[in-house]
Amino acid sequence: MTSPVPRVRRTSTTLADGRELLYFDDTEPYVSGVATRRLDDPRPLPDRFAPVVDPDGASHPITGPEMRYDVLTGEWVPMAAHRMNRTFLPPADANPLAPAKPGAAYSDGEIPAEDYDVVVFENRFPSLMTVPGVADEVSGLNGEELYPVRPAVGRCEVICFSSDSTASLASVSPGRMRTVIEAWADRTTALSALDGVEQVFCFENRGKEIGVTLHHPHGQIYAYPYLTPRTATMLRQARAHRERTGRNLLRDVLDAELRAGVRIVLESTHWVAYVPAAARWPVEVHLAPRRDVPDLPALTDDERDDLATTYLALLQRLDTFFVTADGDPVPLPYIAAWHQAPVREGRDDLRLHLQLFSVLRAPGRLKYLAGSESAMGAWISDTTPERIAARLQELGR
Repeated sequence: MTSPVPRVRRTSTTLADGRELLYFDDTEPYVSGVATRRLDDPRPLPDRFAPVVDPDGASHPITGPEMRYDVLTGEWVPMAAHRMNRTFLPPADANPLAPAKPGAAYSDGEIPAEDYDVVVFENRFPSLMTVPGVADEVSGLNGEELYPVRPAVGRCEVICFSSDSTASLASVSPGRMRTVIEAWADRTTALSALDGVEQVFCFENRGKEIGVTLHHPHGQIYAYPYLTPRTATMLRQARAHRERTGRNLLRDVLDAELRAGVRIVLESTHWVAYVPAAARWPVEVHLAPRRDVPDLPALTDDERDDLATTYLALLQRLDTFFVTADGDPVPLPYIAAWHQAPVREGRDDLRLHLQLFSVLRAPGRLKYLAGSESAMGAWISDTTPERIAARLQELGR
């Protein structure tokens, strides 16, 4: 009796500078193991942890990014100055996320294979990085205990959804979307096991309006050494709700939206999409599983299969939310953020859900964060959740 062919094959390799790269294959002959993507990286890159030689010829150990504690807000702020000179909107023939060109001379692309399904690799310009031999210890900036500073340990990864630079996540097949979900879950499990990691965040930035520096369809995965401010706030609210009611806040939110019905925009066997009652952005929708799960790895195969088709249906609907005066759809710039329970703290209080939102309030018009939002954190919405939901409901008919 032969073994079943795996749905996705995961293959790990090391890039020339020591960063990890993983292929997630769902097509033959790779998914069955008959063939393997290219594993060697021919680029003449120095080891990323090699000592740095200054203009005077002196050698110094590499130092990674640091983070400083904002005593006024209680938030850690990573300082990653090396990212100032990272790749910015390169021409098509210099796209570092594109597969290698058959027979082409050396180029500084990140992926050595001539084709791929889904790829994940460590970011070359990370804002979080664990440097071997550097202790994760807190010290005082300028000798002042008031200003704690520590290494910005953790990991930043890039996930490429397709080898086609003209594609988008909304345009991939359900099978490929399922592979992306498998990669998200795999990386969440792996990164959660790293020393010092407190939270794993899978997300996608799409569109120049969002600030994307590479148009190739891709997302990112961050492993933070602290709880992000948004997560800490949700956890505080969830714990207060549990103390008052004995129930899970995000479970109650989903149930309340289902009872109200007015902001529900899409339902499937395992998933519900709704516009939150206090939506802040011109376009905002949340996607949550019907079952209480803390993170992506906790999803069953059936839930992952259903998510693949439901997520694509939602993305395709969002890409027709706005139209030009001629009736042509406007591809929506957005941030898609997977909120997962932290690695250790609050796993019973927080619940997996996707938050997808856009800064576009009309074709050619953006929602700018002015004084109230930026300085005071006091949000003012330019629309209502019901109007957002009504438009998304209309698009589903």
